[in-house]
Amino acid sequence: MKREEYKQFDGIGLQELIHKAAVKPEEVLEASIDQLKQVNPDLNAVARERFARAEAEQQVSFNPNISQSFNGIPTVLKDLGQTIKGEENIAGTNLLKGKAASATSHLVRRMQQAGLTPIAYSTTPELGLKNITEAKAYGPTRNPWNLNHSPGGSSGGSAALVSSGVVPIAGASDGGGSIRIPASFSGLFGLKPTRGRTPVGPGAGRQWQGAAIDYVLTKSVRDNARMLDHLQTIQEEAAFQTPLFETGYEKSIQASEKSLFTIGFSVESPVGTPVSAEAKEAVYKTVRFLEEQGHRVEEAAPDINGKQLMRHYYMMNCGEMGALLTDIEKMKGRSLQKEELETESWMFYTAGKKVNAALFSKSLQAWDDAAAAMAAYHETYDFYLTPASAFSAPEIGELTHSEGEAAYYKTKIEELEGNQQQELIYEMFLPSLTYTPFSQVANLTGQPAMSVPVHLTKNHLPIGAQMIAGKGKEHLLLQLAKQLESSDIWQGLKANPYFSSFSS
Repeated sequence: MKREEYKQFDGIGLQELIHKAAVKPEEVLEASIDQLKQVNPDLNAVARERFARAEAEQQVSFNPNISQSFNGIPTVLKDLGQTIKGEENIAGTNLLKGKAASATSHLVRRMQQAGLTPIAYSTTPELGLKNITEAKAYGPTRNPWNLNHSPGGSSGGSAALVSSGVVPIAGASDGGGSIRIPASFSGLFGLKPTRGRTPVGPGAGRQWQGAAIDYVLTKSVRDNARMLDHLQTIQEEAAFQTPLFETGYEKSIQASEKSLFTIGFSVESPVGTPVSAEAKEAVYKTVRFLEEQGHRVEEAAPDINGKQLMRHYYMMNCGEMGALLTDIEKMKGRSLQKEELETESWMFYTAGKKVNAALFSKSLQAWDDAAAAMAAYHETYDFYLTPASAFSAPEIGELTHSEGEAAYYKTKIEELEGNQQQELIYEMFLPSLTYTPFSQVANLTGQPAMSVPVHLTKNHLPIGAQMIAGKGKEHLLLQLAKQLESSDIWQGLKANPYFSSFSS
């Protein structure tokens, strides 16, 4: 199988070819590796490759009698928590270089059980804290649609590798939009499942107090549905559990009868920042399509104070980074120095040492208040539709601080106390928040949300529309995504310079 043929298929398409003996699994793996070698010098989306190990693992794990899986299909893992025992996983920071993982993550083990073979680890911003992928540990990762632009973050490396045809499915995670943002910027389908739906740990029962989940990015809706069937779980040791969807996600999108939904939408930024005409058009064209299909659509937003909620989101980041980096200090047996960390990491770490338990608890209460507001909203509306991002992908370097800006923020945060630190953090993040103000609410409320690739800008860059559903309602999102995928407004990889066509 040549790489030009390989990259046209999604995961299920490749698996069907393998099952019919039209192609050998080792040929699929070889084509994936060839495509990676072809595109990665331009994209810089790979943190580390593991080709020899992947080839050995596929020979052991491949079972020709299994068809309803991803048996023999290559993937990549995010270099942030998606660990394989004994292998390095540095989370985008030089502080963890050389440290081998003590265990294989539950999510990775489930991906392997589903038949996926990891060929590499994908790049991520330092500690997953940004909506772009330009970590000093790797250098900037570039967008396959335009190399002068970012593929987003924090799952930016994975997005670039799916969008360029290296793999049809890639490990990703989402703590504030880190699946949906790169999906919007890179022309992919990005689903963030319900809190508690997918595996966590070992060694942790929650991630970012439940705001973050591990999952995947995909080319197609059907790959995503099958993947969720393999990854949905109930873990007794986890802090959050969501009842299993017994019907099955892949089966649910194959039903011939279309459900009709009531959908509320808004094109206004929840934090009062600008929204581009292109992002609004992504929503408006989605509204027009939905109405043509018989869905009821009306402009209506939930009653949530977006600015205050973002402040509570950053408060959580402070606490989490304070704890994580203190643990790294203990591991290294010394204090960390500001030049060892990027701006965002240092600011959260510094402020996190001064966040007390009362403030942190009050912040979590605000999450619950937002969840209650969204639950009330969903009594009327099945989905909440917004832009997935307020603009298409930023240029490389646009949202990375200069040396002077970094020095200012790192020094200033040490001079301030309490609320002043929090206001400086909000100021520092505002340029990046302006690009992506819509995604964080679903992380804090624990709801499933998706980005669907419905628009190309005049500059030939993709931009997505986001839909949020009630907890446990991923099947409804996938059903609606399947309707959109068969429509003329679904852009996906159709116009991507790395694809001349796409078979799913």
